[in-house]
Amino acid sequence: MSKTPQPASNTFAANPTGVQVFDRADCLLSLLASQHTPVNLKFLANESGLHVSTVHRILGALAAIGLVEHQVGGVYRLGLRWLEYGNLVRERLELRDVARPYIESLHKAIGEPVNLAIRDGDDIIYLDRVSSNASRIRVVYRVGSRAPLHLTSLGKLFLAEESAKALTAYIARTGLPGNTEHSLTRANLLSKALKEVQRSGIAFDNEEAELGLRCVAAPVRDDQGTLVAAISVSSTSERFSEHETAWVPALKECAQAVSHALGARD
Repeated sequence: MSKTPQPASNTFAANPTGVQVFDRADCLLSLLASQHTPVNLKFLANESGLHVSTVHRILGALAAIGLVEHQVGGVYRLGLRWLEYGNLVRERLELRDVARPYIESLHKAIGEPVNLAIRDGDDIIYLDRVSSNASRIRVVYRVGSRAPLHLTSLGKLFLAEESAKALTAYIARTGLPGNTEHSLTRANLLSKALKEVQRSGIAFDNEEAELGLRCVAAPVRDDQGTLVAAISVSSTSERFSEHETAWVPALKECAQAVSHALGARD
């Protein structure tokens, strides 16, 4: 069971000047999290050392985005948006835990970095990576970092699932920025590449994120058949060309095994 956040009581009474609004909001949220029942403004003001008007203003802003709920009787509690955030974090942690032994096994078999990523808006987020000091490639994107969907093999899998309307909207929003001379920065080139992804079920990055680096990715699906993540293998262009025919089946088998572990069916 997670530990309940403890409020920093009277923090602001001791330091009333130069305090960032985020610090104040964090104090109030911690106070709300420490209480089992809704509390009023006076309680929060007394415990935080903030003026009632300041507490009211901050809570109003937090309530507007669902982080705090203002109930009848003038009392407050944490909002349901925290449940949404908590579920997202839990799902991502569970996905990483499920996938880890499979991507470790794939890395051991091929000796190249193996990546696990999910989609978040117009980017992918790297959830996990298995690599070794023996790898000959430089890490471009670290665990926790983001990358544009169209610049990575991982991201192309997600774009290939989009409708024509959604893809057009993505192109308009992002402008398709490039990293190298091989990046797909034109809509017609990206569309052509995505059609090939749809046909083959896998996606490639041919030196589009970094010169000299190639990747191939395969999809991970849940029990509903929804694309929830992707797994990729990265290597130097030379080694990739030499071993691609062996790596692709191994990668697809790994992604399928993770999908099965998540409840997906063939």
